[in-house]
Amino acid sequence: MTDDILFEVDGPIATLTLNRPAKLNAVTPRMAARIEEAIADVNASETIRVLIFTGAGERAFCAGSDITTLDAYETPWQFRNRSDYCDAVRGLAKPSIAAVNGYAFGGGLETAMSCDIRIASDNARFAAPEIKLGWIGGGGMAAHLFNSIGASNAALMLMTGDPIDAAKAEHWGLVSEVVAQPDLMARAREIATAIAARAPIAAETAKANLKAAASMPLDEAIRYERDLQTICFATQDAAEGRAAFREKRQPVFHRR
Repeated sequence: MTDDILFEVDGPIATLTLNRPAKLNAVTPRMAARIEEAIADVNASETIRVLIFTGAGERAFCAGSDITTLDAYETPWQFRNRSDYCDAVRGLAKPSIAAVNGYAFGGGLETAMSCDIRIASDNARFAAPEIKLGWIGGGGMAAHLFNSIGASNAALMLMTGDPIDAAKAEHWGLVSEVVAQPDLMARAREIATAIAARAPIAAETAKANLKAAASMPLDEAIRYERDLQTICFATQDAAEGRAAFREKRQPVFHRR
């Protein structure tokens, strides 16, 4: 990783930190490529079970793409086919937590929404400001907002570009929790530790199940869920869970 992207692994928990606080952690093409590399490493790891995604400093989680780099694309088609860090985050097979401190604007909001769980510090702000510059988000902004906060609230954010604060984001369902800024990473690690203690195949399958549920009719989604349940039930970890229940002890899972 470069200095602009910090990637740390502590047992089963990995933390990816956008480390460009002087620029509100705005993402450059080089940073986007490093995010893709980090996500690939997490997916390939047999020991990492959950990823925390955050931004350095107290001012910003991520202000989106660095606008000063956008004119480097020679054609709109080249811009269309650029390396997209939100796609990389959505391609993560393992559970992810966005720990949002300060601004989550544009691509930063899309990145947070691409994570499975979002918690925010009390100084967090969320916005889809692209319309103020003449374009719209392209990393899943409308779809994620629609699914998270409903059509009217999504339209308000998309069509005005104005930010909402952490309290409103929690009220609308954009984030699960709001905590005091100094407690943000401790709370993120607490959630990550709880997830890491669960059966990892089941956790990854639960993530896949949620993704499928968002795009399937109800009857089809339930059939798919039952198939996934059967796959999990056949794992060694599930056998260990049943044995631990019988023996009145904590299970020890091995991702098998």
